[in-house]
Amino acid sequence: MPITIMGDKEFENVPSINSKALRINLNENIYGTFSEIGAGQETVRNFFRAGGASGTIAKAMSAYDKDFSDAIYGVENDRRYVTEARLKKMLSHETNLIEQRISREKHPNKLFFTYANTVATIDFAKKYKGHGWVGIRYQVDPKEDYNEILLHVRFHENDARHQQNTLGILGVNLIYGAYYKYDNPKKLLRYLYDHIDKDQIEIDTINFSGPRFEKVDNRLMSLQLVKNGMTEAVMFGPDGNNVLPAKILYKKNILALRGSFRPVTKVNMDMYERSKDLFFKESKVSRENTEIIFEITLSNLRAEGEIDERDFMDRAELLCSLGQTVMISNFQEYYRVVEYFSRYSKQRMGLTMGVQNLVDVFDEKYYRHLSGGILEAFGKLFFKDLKVYLYPLKNPETGEITTSENLKVHPRMKELYKFFKYNGRVEDIKDYNPDIMDIYSREVLKMISEGKKGWEEMLPEKTTKMIKEQNLFNYRESREKAKTEEV
Repeated sequence: MPITIMGDKEFENVPSINSKALRINLNENIYGTFSEIGAGQETVRNFFRAGGASGTIAKAMSAYDKDFSDAIYGVENDRRYVTEARLKKMLSHETNLIEQRISREKHPNKLFFTYANTVATIDFAKKYKGHGWVGIRYQVDPKEDYNEILLHVRFHENDARHQQNTLGILGVNLIYGAYYKYDNPKKLLRYLYDHIDKDQIEIDTINFSGPRFEKVDNRLMSLQLVKNGMTEAVMFGPDGNNVLPAKILYKKNILALRGSFRPVTKVNMDMYERSKDLFFKESKVSRENTEIIFEITLSNLRAEGEIDERDFMDRAELLCSLGQTVMISNFQEYYRVVEYFSRYSKQRMGLTMGVQNLVDVFDEKYYRHLSGGILEAFGKLFFKDLKVYLYPLKNPETGEITTSENLKVHPRMKELYKFFKYNGRVEDIKDYNPDIMDIYSREVLKMISEGKKGWEEMLPEKTTKMIKEQNLFNYRESREKAKTEEV
């Protein structure tokens, strides 16, 4: 029994990288291939150093030359090498080889795996810090199909050797987690950062698939990445799978709508349709080269305390059903959203917002953490080719309509507002539907939760149907409760 000293505190004992690699090596059934391109054989090196690797490592390779790599894995349509498509080809090719070359009859208990990465580390000019795709295809039962975990990383360190070392540690954590933490994907995510600081490397996309991850919703895994501080923003498409922001946004015109979407109302869709029409009329904007993003901030998800994952998934289901690309971000201020988009595109951008959101943008209290205050924020917000599409606000008591012409900002901000207004950075959405301006998501949600009638008319028909059929926002439970109270 281990000795304890008075005053000792409980803590989680994190295995060292050497211990993790050694545990894998000492398992007589885990057996596979390492294929690493672009940053050296950094992951497999940890397994060689740990000892006992002969029973684990079938092959370790690095096809650095492009022609040689193409001869092995095939030519990519876009002629790029650090892509998800390249990683999948590597995993498929090496898995097929191990299945062909190792007899299942002779080794019935072998748990095959293929670990692969394709990476570009920091360039000599230190202008681009680098990124990469990392993945594992593996078995935990020889009679089962393969499971797969794919992730995209961005390096933040300024030295190639440091990046290589970090990548090697991440690789060991991934392989170890895949085998020993697959029953709890949320913990598996957190353990990827064992012995790594979050300012060293960023994971901005991850997807789980296979028999052991049938119940895993990758949108929920996206949320965990932001919640755990592994990245500041993630995106997922209408199919529910996480998508790489760079792939979606690269050199695109971008129109973003921020909201709670709890649930999506007719007002939300009116804002979307009207601002989209205005955006497409802008010069240098084409429908084919435009990406429209529905953004939900982490602070919005935490509006009522801790994040309710069921509530998040209900919103995600609705937005995906409407064919939208969704971004979950940790950006409270709009200028940070624009900064993020600017990583990937220099094309024209648009933000759709309501009157109160624009008033908040001109509130100095949100920029006290910046050395340049609101002027620094506005330099970042409007420096790019950006325009705000403003949806009007109706006063429920007086019926007065507020637009960019009559909205009131703090007196100190009045001239600053005029500057951006008269320079065409703010445009009113004029062709709106006045009959729906009294609809608010929070009131609709309250009606649903209290089992009241009439909310159906406030939402798009498809949204109403989904809420009822899939019991979103606890629709059925609320109806039953309301019936009981009536009785």
